[in-house]
Amino acid sequence: MAANQPLAERLRPKVLDDYIGQEHLVGKNAVLRKMIESGNLSSLILWGPPGVGKTTLAKIIANTLERPFYTLSAINSGVKDVREVIEKAKKQQFFNRPNPILFIDEIHRFSKSQQDSLLGAVENGTITLIGATTENPSFEVISPLLSRCQVYVLEPLSKEGLLKLVDTAIKKDVELKKKKIDIQEERALLRYSGGDARKLLNVLELVVFSESGNAIGITDEKVTACLQKNLAMYDKQGEMHYDIISAFIKSVRGSDPDAAVYWLARMIEGGEDVKFIARRLLILAAEDIGLANPNALLLAQSTFDAVHQIGYPESRIVLSECTIYLATSPKSNSAYMAINEALALVQKTGNLSVPLHIRNAPTKLMKEIGYGKDYKYAHSYQNNFVEQDFLPGEIKNERFYQPGKNQQEGKILERLQMWWGKRFGG
Repeated sequence: MAANQPLAERLRPKVLDDYIGQEHLVGKNAVLRKMIESGNLSSLILWGPPGVGKTTLAKIIANTLERPFYTLSAINSGVKDVREVIEKAKKQQFFNRPNPILFIDEIHRFSKSQQDSLLGAVENGTITLIGATTENPSFEVISPLLSRCQVYVLEPLSKEGLLKLVDTAIKKDVELKKKKIDIQEERALLRYSGGDARKLLNVLELVVFSESGNAIGITDEKVTACLQKNLAMYDKQGEMHYDIISAFIKSVRGSDPDAAVYWLARMIEGGEDVKFIARRLLILAAEDIGLANPNALLLAQSTFDAVHQIGYPESRIVLSECTIYLATSPKSNSAYMAINEALALVQKTGNLSVPLHIRNAPTKLMKEIGYGKDYKYAHSYQNNFVEQDFLPGEIKNERFYQPGKNQQEGKILERLQMWWGKRFGG
């Protein structure tokens, strides 16, 4: 293997036993390992953040099953490229030879027409598709194609997995093993990696080869200084993806429109997918602005739709407008906290029975045993409200929604107090 290849490429494992991480998928008796070992491979989509081994896993699968392996990148491949691969695959269909694997990196960037061109070949088994995506496939992969694929979620590497990767690199890499490398401190390496194996190895290689001599001690201070010195290159490669999106989110949440627009510009200049940014704005509108300004979610949804329709560069204006609007909106996380509190209670209490009076009663028997009995139809009462219990009896006094202290939710609280009295502090 060429020494001028990046460390991450030189260390790419060839077999499943050398693969680090994703034990829930490829560990002993895990679902994907069983599929690979049985040889009965279905089309699948690997969904997870960058640098967790999606491409590596696809190559290992092809290598283990001895399947022809074609790869396309959604960034620079079109319908013509897809059809050419399918034609090649058809020509190999003889003597019961297993069908080839077509790996499509960043499949979420494929247009509808590009995805449509895959359908027939996936459906009739001409190819087995393995797609890799950093985005939720439910949003970005067309339903007919998604229904023909199993979706497997890959997770960021754990601290143990990352440290194992560093140890493997130091001991086995053709270049690094020539040096005497001592990991004296690991916190900065782990912090800058963010669970991304490729990022970790890039940082390690950058630090090692910024030093002269063969004896190299790696400290937190040395890692930080080296990355700051090489910041422009590091950003341009998208290595600080999670740091910058975190800064963007926190700037909007903190109501600083200038900082928010700056980090937006950093993402755009760095080549970030504008649809990813629009999706984050949607989440921000619900999580951090919420009921303090319900119009924020409507604007964020319109932004998401507009970005899909017009693309870059014009979409930068739409993203800027939405970013500034959200940053300058009043903030509330009451809806976010309410669902988290409710989920925590559901996990604690399990499947509590639905009270009889609010159960559905479509049959005579259900009515006879009390389903729907004594239910009060709110619209039959003054102000379209009548007090009754809607929660299971065991938790009937629980509160999940706590109105935020802002003008919009102040009105909501007044309304709730008028209806429910003491339950909401009235």
